[in-house]
Amino acid sequence: MKCSNAKPSRTGWLYLTGILDLYRRKIWAMGPRIDTELVLNAFHMAVRHRQPPRGLLFHSDRGVQSASADYRGALGQAGRVASMSRQGNGYDNAAMESFWSTLKWELVFRRHFASRLQAQSEIFDYLEVFHNRQRSHSALNFGSPVDFELQIN
Repeated sequence: MKCSNAKPSRTGWLYLTGILDLYRRKIWAMGPRIDTELVLNAFHMAVRHRQPPRGLLFHSDRGVQSASADYRGALGQAGRVASMSRQGNGYDNAAMESFWSTLKWELVFRRHFASRLQAQSEIFDYLEVFHNRQRSHSALNFGSPVDFELQIN
């Protein structure tokens, strides 16, 4: 993940693309380059794992990757509706920005990663073991995303 206060690993930056399922609070995808392919991988992973209904509103930031023809085409083919706030209006993206802040303070700023592989492993562990299975979320009545899923299924 590249952010203004973070340092790269000895082998370079690791970029994290987040797709936050607002209902279940789960998140996905990492790669060595911040490009449309990374965003598409995250989108396809989220759709494969969640199987959301056609017509779902899919909100993103105004980054060039999210505005690319390839990404917008993939959304359209999958029957999802693209949504971006106008410049300077970040309220629609507030939940995602809150996640980035939490990830940075709970993990990234506390560590120096020797390699992309180490960063990827530790971030994956944070997401899959801690964030999705153990961390309480106020939006989920202070339960974890996995506990919430078990309750609704």
